[in-house]
Amino acid sequence: MNKIKSLLKRYFSSLAYFYRFLRGKIFIAFFLSVAVSLLDGLGLTMFIPLLKAISDNEAVTGEGMGKLALLVKGIQSMGISLNIINILIIMIIFFSLKGIAVYIANVYRIYLQESFIRQIRLNLLKLFNLMSFKRFTISDVGRIQNTMTGEVQKVTRSFRYYFKTFEQATMVIVYMAFAFVVDLKFAIMVAIGGLLTNFAYKGIYKHTKGASRKLTKEDSVFQGQVIQHVRHFKYLSATGAANKYGDKLTKTIYAIEKVRRRIGHLTSLGLAVREPLLVIVIAVVIIVQVKVFKGSMAGIIISLLFFFRALQALTNLQSQWNSFLEFSGSLENMQDFEAFLKESKRKNGKRKFESFQKSIQIKNMNFSYDDDAKILNNINLQIDKNQSVAFVGESGSGKTTLINIITGLLPEDSGEVFIDDIHLKEIDKTTYQQHIGYVSQDSVTFNDTIFNNITFWAEKTPENLERFNKSLEQASLSSFIDGLPDREDTFLGDNGVNLSGGQKQRISIARELYKDIDILILDEATSALDSETEKAIQESIDALRGKYTLLIIAHRLSTIKEVDKVVLMEKGEILAIDSFDNLVQKQERFRKMVELQEL
Repeated sequence: MNKIKSLLKRYFSSLAYFYRFLRGKIFIAFFLSVAVSLLDGLGLTMFIPLLKAISDNEAVTGEGMGKLALLVKGIQSMGISLNIINILIIMIIFFSLKGIAVYIANVYRIYLQESFIRQIRLNLLKLFNLMSFKRFTISDVGRIQNTMTGEVQKVTRSFRYYFKTFEQATMVIVYMAFAFVVDLKFAIMVAIGGLLTNFAYKGIYKHTKGASRKLTKEDSVFQGQVIQHVRHFKYLSATGAANKYGDKLTKTIYAIEKVRRRIGHLTSLGLAVREPLLVIVIAVVIIVQVKVFKGSMAGIIISLLFFFRALQALTNLQSQWNSFLEFSGSLENMQDFEAFLKESKRKNGKRKFESFQKSIQIKNMNFSYDDDAKILNNINLQIDKNQSVAFVGESGSGKTTLINIITGLLPEDSGEVFIDDIHLKEIDKTTYQQHIGYVSQDSVTFNDTIFNNITFWAEKTPENLERFNKSLEQASLSSFIDGLPDREDTFLGDNGVNLSGGQKQRISIARELYKDIDILILDEATSALDSETEKAIQESIDALRGKYTLLIIAHRLSTIKEVDKVVLMEKGEILAIDSFDNLVQKQERFRKMVELQEL
């Protein structure tokens, strides 16, 4: 059994991948392909009785049809005389049924394709949402974006070509079966002809698959470069470096074009040799049938019909398979990417989190991104409910990493983190994080209305509108919204292009307050604002003290003078925890930081 599984995995890995998403639906497609081929074969078989009926000297019998003569006898046993009219009617019936079967098979294949691509996208979305933040920080963003967008489209095409190959393979098998029934020698010649044409295509297959893998790699590189180009466009434009970085993208574009051109040449070569090979093999078979085996005209005609159909299906198979290989690199990448996402799945507890009631406790906690560099060292900290706590220190001191551990984004290497005396590892992170609000220096603004930005696309029910208006008041946004012609239905533009920095920050705060949170994190939320706007935002934040547990990362020390306690950090360690005034008196390093900012 293991050997069979190994063989299936090795030679039918693509089919196994498709089967994982579609299950038994694949076999329905198989039976529909068989039905199309079978009906076509039966229709072709009736050409022999038709030719005999046209001839005045020959009675309609099954002579020269091998075991297919049973079809003629079966029809005659039903009391149907095989004259020209009846034979033509029977042929029309067979080919009409074939047409119906072709229609059903094509529609069903489209249904399978849509079902497959939908499940692929939903599966990727689900796995990505479960991805560990730690793994995400060291991942290739270009590959993630390329796989979830461009590669999905290519996998759709690989699916289509694979099942067209599958259909042609079914037809080859059915026509071969007809050939065996008519003439064993003929069937052997079909097999030999097919084998020879396969050798002719083997080199094309190999080079196409290699080029497909390279194309997938180059596409991922290009996606990553485009993301960086867009993200840093302001800097590149301001420093006159846009064209210089553009040269980097240009080289990648030419590399992609080169690979695509090679795939195009290989595909064209496959199409070019297809018909000549077919004609050559047909000519050889006719000569062998007439000169060597002294075949009758009827036998030659039916052999030619089945042989032509079989060879045509075989060459179509080879052409479709080569087209599939053109996108096989994307399919392999998709499988590897899914495996990567599964390996990167964050560890999650099973205990549902209802609400924050008591405190956050961190005991002897350590963290590092790898075995060499320790980011946090022996952290001990307690944060009580509704306290306001500020984290200060130079860049790289570990402030943001510590916050990421408190929010459950990063797992501690050693030590313990407790939320209300429950170990964070035991808590369902999603239910816990739904009680956390996060406002960063770079405000998150979606290209949608103010209402949808704040409510996350909630329905406009009376209850939701009441919560929405309350969050506006808490974030000091009410007067701004009232002054807009479309009020809450105003579109903000891409990344909030129609807003000032302070307005974007207020919307970010309002969004978090709308969620009915317990913990609000402010990660340098005012550092990029002018003094007047910073003061307005600070007033909004001060109004929240005592109502929420506030965790504030700040470089501007003027914004944290009123917090309950300040955590001073340096090189991943906590130097001191005290009130702002006490730290100024007791900690020389903190005092110098205050003096440098002229507070």
